[in-house]
Amino acid sequence: MLLVVPPALAQEKAGAADQPAYGTMADLLENESSRNALIEELRTLQAARTADAPAPDASADKAPVEGAAPPERIAEQSPSGQRPEEVSFARRMATTTGHMLANVGDQFTALGVALGGIFGVDAAEADTGGMASVDSQALGAAAINVAILVIATFVVFFILRAIAKPSFRGLSGWAVRGSEKFAMLRTIVAVAVAAFVDVVVVALAYLAGGAVSSALVNNVDADATRLALFLNAFLVVELFKAGLRMLFSSGYEGLRLVPVSADQASYCNRFLANLAGFIGYGMLVLVPVLNFNLSPSLGSAVGTIIMLLALIYAVIVILKKRKVLRDRLFERAERTTGPGRVLLRLLGRLWHVLALGYAFLVFAVTVINPDTALPFVASATLLTLVYAGAGMLISVILTQLIGKEIRFSERFNQSMPRLQARVNTYVPTGLKVVRALILILVVVLTLDAWEVYDLAAWYATEAGVAMVGAILDILLILLVAAAVWIGLASLLEHKFSPREGADPAAAARSETLLGLFHTALAIALIIMTVMIVLSEIGIDIAPLIAGAGVLGLAIGFGAQKLVQDVITGVFIQLENAINTGDFVSAGGNSGTVERVGIRSVALRDLSGTYHIVPFSSVGAVSNYTREYGNHVGEYGIAYRESIDDAITQLEAAFEELKEGPMKDNILAPMTVAGVTALADSSVNIRVVIKASPGMQWAVGRAYNRLVKKYFDQAGIEIPFPHTTLYFGEDKDGKAPPAYIKVLNDERVVDTQDGKGNDPAG
Repeated sequence: MLLVVPPALAQEKAGAADQPAYGTMADLLENESSRNALIEELRTLQAARTADAPAPDASADKAPVEGAAPPERIAEQSPSGQRPEEVSFARRMATTTGHMLANVGDQFTALGVALGGIFGVDAAEADTGGMASVDSQALGAAAINVAILVIATFVVFFILRAIAKPSFRGLSGWAVRGSEKFAMLRTIVAVAVAAFVDVVVVALAYLAGGAVSSALVNNVDADATRLALFLNAFLVVELFKAGLRMLFSSGYEGLRLVPVSADQASYCNRFLANLAGFIGYGMLVLVPVLNFNLSPSLGSAVGTIIMLLALIYAVIVILKKRKVLRDRLFERAERTTGPGRVLLRLLGRLWHVLALGYAFLVFAVTVINPDTALPFVASATLLTLVYAGAGMLISVILTQLIGKEIRFSERFNQSMPRLQARVNTYVPTGLKVVRALILILVVVLTLDAWEVYDLAAWYATEAGVAMVGAILDILLILLVAAAVWIGLASLLEHKFSPREGADPAAAARSETLLGLFHTALAIALIIMTVMIVLSEIGIDIAPLIAGAGVLGLAIGFGAQKLVQDVITGVFIQLENAINTGDFVSAGGNSGTVERVGIRSVALRDLSGTYHIVPFSSVGAVSNYTREYGNHVGEYGIAYRESIDDAITQLEAAFEELKEGPMKDNILAPMTVAGVTALADSSVNIRVVIKASPGMQWAVGRAYNRLVKKYFDQAGIEIPFPHTTLYFGEDKDGKAPPAYIKVLNDERVVDTQDGKGNDPAG
């Protein structure tokens, strides 16, 4: 900042090497009469300069501007002739640091001068910086008045705190009792009520102090301004301490928001309360009193000393507790998984660096520009703590409310067996997303509090409104998509999940259909969600939809057979035509089904050959193992046999079959259909035996064995094919001789003489 020094001030500081008398200027501006005189003098100088100004000419552009910094000053600021914004960060930092150290030195010098003036040093020997003369008697009376106000206010405050203790104790006990699920919610309610009581106590003590202040002003003519300074400082500091008690309540476990032990809470509360009281009462009471009654230089120097002592105290505590807090954070990191573990370990290693940096930052801005920087830092710090605390509270509440395992009833789990697992998978994932969004929001609001950018101004723009609206729309879209997926997937499971006691074939079919529809539903939801999200963020999805349509059409033409396989397979599965383990005939092949897919079915026939039959080639499906199977047997007897006797033997064979190993596979009594044919060499009788699915062939084989056994015992002939031999005839009608040997009696018959002579003699 470049200053135009009036001649009157320049004469007061002659020989000061072109440095303006900053202290004298500040004193003049603080005093109303001198400030008005300075303003009049400046207006007079401006009027004279305007009257004496020469006519402009071509050389005026090159003439030095009156009131501007001299060339040597400009060279000092930027030796290379750079503009301020072009100067490097390191040089700007060095300049700022140099100014801060110079200000500290000037303030300590002013403190020495002011103290010399107080203790009787002649004003001619030392410049007191405009320090007013000290009236010891008035100063003592003012100190007594302030002391009375302080004692009265704090006595009332401590009495009210003692009265409120039972309510604090009751709220703490209520917060620690009850279910763990709502523990944090009860704690927040109890802390809010306790904070309200605490604020009421502070407010009542403040009002009591105000009454005492009014009495002092009216009765002993005390300075109302000094008393008001203390009351304001009391209100600010004690409200800040009330906020600390919300976080680090040492005496009441249920009223402590930060999860630390009582000893740790007591230490943190004491450390921060000491800093708040020392800085608050010092900067809000002592420094203004010194500025107004003695000297602004003395007040500024005392303020610097207060902040320096607070800095030293904070640095000592931070370094002393560095390892303790680091170990605590490491222990917490061991119980955490994911990115949170890495962040906690990193914070454990660097927390003291951040804390020291913040402490030095507060001290630096206080020294450089205490009037504006310190209130800004205090406000930004308070907002940061509020945002971070609110984010942590919301996160903890969500964790306690929905972060635990969700359980459904057994009946509900039977109808939707995967819903509980799905919900317990998605809820923690959604909770992590909410935590991440809370963290991002806290960071955004914190940066806005430190004026890294103006969030309100950005949101007032069209881009800000559009971006916030798009983010909210996207979150709503994702939430609706997740809800639709959970609902429809659960409905599919309710429809296709195998019931308790279902056979393996039905279970396999259900799993196949469930996987098919899950996949189709997931693909459809993902595509729709992605398209809508892209549309929300401003991407034109019309070309994407058109391209997808063309691509789908091309794939449809190029893969007609594949599409037909899939569609036919879906309907075959829906109609429950084929299950794993069935014996079927499909696409010209018969065998046991070993695999049912979306596109094809795999069969293994009796010879062990493995067939893969695409569903598009399946015109009809013949399933031999559905519900039951029939053994249909036709048994032929000779024409000379009695049909009724044969049926009696067939029934006797069935009775023995029912008592044998196959009894569990026979589902109904045998049905005798009767005579089905009068064949060339036999009379055929049909019977039907109902058997378990897939066991009809085994039942038939066992029954055939018994039929042969019973027919043989009864002497019933089962005809078999006969062969007639013809030896031909001559012209006379005579047949050639033929010799027949009967093996049982070893006789040979001569067909010519018919005497039966034995050729052996």
